[in-house]
Amino acid sequence: MAAPPLALVAAAIAALAVLALVVFAFRRWWLRRRRQRQRQRRSVQAAAAVPTPVAVQDEDIDRPLLSESREGHSSQSNSFLGSSVGEPSKIQTNRSNTSPISHSIADTGRIYPAECCATQGETHVINVENDASEEFQLGSTLKRTTATNWPTPDQKHRKKVPGEDNHNGSIPMKDNAYHSSLDLEVIAGPSHGISCSRQSSKPSMLPITLGRVPPSDIVLKDSEVSGKHARINWNAKTLKWELVDMGSLNGTFLNSQAVHHPDVGSRHWGEPAELAHGDIITLGTSSKLSVQISLQNQRVPAGVGMASDPMVARRSGKKLPMEDISFCQCPLQGVEQFGLFGIFDGHGGDGAAKAVSKILPENVANILSHPDTKERVLSSSDASDVLRYAFALTEAAIDHQYEGCTATALLIWFDQNKNCFAQCANLGDSACVMSVNGNTIDMTEDHRVASTTERARIARTGQPLKDGEVRLSGLNLARMFGDKFLKEQDMRFSSEPYVSQAVRITRACTAFAVIASDGLWDVISTKRAVQLVAEGKERNTGDSSSVDKVANRVLSEARNLRTKDNTSVVFVDFDILRTDPCIAK
Repeated sequence: MAAPPLALVAAAIAALAVLALVVFAFRRWWLRRRRQRQRQRRSVQAAAAVPTPVAVQDEDIDRPLLSESREGHSSQSNSFLGSSVGEPSKIQTNRSNTSPISHSIADTGRIYPAECCATQGETHVINVENDASEEFQLGSTLKRTTATNWPTPDQKHRKKVPGEDNHNGSIPMKDNAYHSSLDLEVIAGPSHGISCSRQSSKPSMLPITLGRVPPSDIVLKDSEVSGKHARINWNAKTLKWELVDMGSLNGTFLNSQAVHHPDVGSRHWGEPAELAHGDIITLGTSSKLSVQISLQNQRVPAGVGMASDPMVARRSGKKLPMEDISFCQCPLQGVEQFGLFGIFDGHGGDGAAKAVSKILPENVANILSHPDTKERVLSSSDASDVLRYAFALTEAAIDHQYEGCTATALLIWFDQNKNCFAQCANLGDSACVMSVNGNTIDMTEDHRVASTTERARIARTGQPLKDGEVRLSGLNLARMFGDKFLKEQDMRFSSEPYVSQAVRITRACTAFAVIASDGLWDVISTKRAVQLVAEGKERNTGDSSSVDKVANRVLSEARNLRTKDNTSVVFVDFDILRTDPCIAK
């Protein structure tokens, strides 16, 4: 019996609908399969072109999540300071926008070179649907438009050519006598605030990997950062930290200059670029890292103890920003009969203190490296001219307009009979006191505006202070390194140091010195400091770590008295120091 016409029509419509669904599903599967084959073909081609092996099996890990236009990135420039031979160099260590590079100090035709872990968070993955207009994988996103013109890298930021001289503004290093410390801090971007520190002396902790996902050493929760974006390693041949882009998609920039491969996104690694103190590393467009590099003596000589504490604010209970820099180099580089100890207390930031702590010791060593100068110091037992000249060169070499620092530098040297001499120069209110056979000797002068000697000096400028006036332009100091803007506005500010008389310490003498920032002297007197040291020496007789315990004992006294400023202590025990192999040889 024939089916009703209405039923036949319904069956035909149902069959056509099923067929249309099958065709539509097959077309979607075929297009998706075609796109996958194209992606695989490109991945194979890119992997074959990369000279350095790179893991490409987890493509979604090694690519960033989101991408923005590179347009406008070039405007994020960081001013780049340099100097030419024969010109007074200017060093500015404002982390946000400058990078000190190699510099030199000219003097009557002779050039003196001057030296110059992360909290790992969660990985954020954004699922992105396929779109017919562009092809990309889940967990990654569009490749940013590539700039066609790449700026030529600066002379400093380039791959080291074998055989070249390794100057570049650093201290000449011999026999790995010095090691370098690298501090990285994220100063902009979603992961602002995380930091990481490494020492060149610990190769097991290197290299430092920067990326979006663990196990990177610095994990940046930034959608423009690749899973493995860049890495930093120590080059033992050139004695430099080097940055390498690991084939990132959105590029790596050093002081706004591209250091990745010109074919960005090709997964080719970039060339190594040397890092310098104050550099700014940019990953993509938003994540920026500041670079802080300091040279460290491989060893502190016997007889020297060092201790420091930023202390806490009385009201908030939070730790204060640390602006003290302590220094110890004994023997001095290139002049083995001499040693230098110092404390530099910064204000307005630690930039000036860090710069001075590098430049001043190098200036002293360079001046003493001249045979005639060295012989004159040894024969006259007086290094006052050396210290004054080194301070003047250092002040000329820095260009800190709104930052400054105190400086207390104790220079020691030994004659052929192993008799020791000590002479001190200072700016500001950090101080040094010595004890020789029980006699206390103040080696520094107080340069606070309220001090009698400083008020007398200011009066001699023709602009005496009013009664009760204890500050100049808001500062309680009248002498310091840096603060160039204030010195231009008010001639009463000075960088002329006080230099003490040289103190002779024979082999029969018992002597020690205490150098400390004003955090200590705000709460105890020099007499009390000498007493604390004497008690500590007696209590720790025969202890190999006695000098560190004595330094910490003095520091603890300031902490117990609730000082409200950073406190740093350098303790020098001359009785033990003269037995150090580097001194006794």
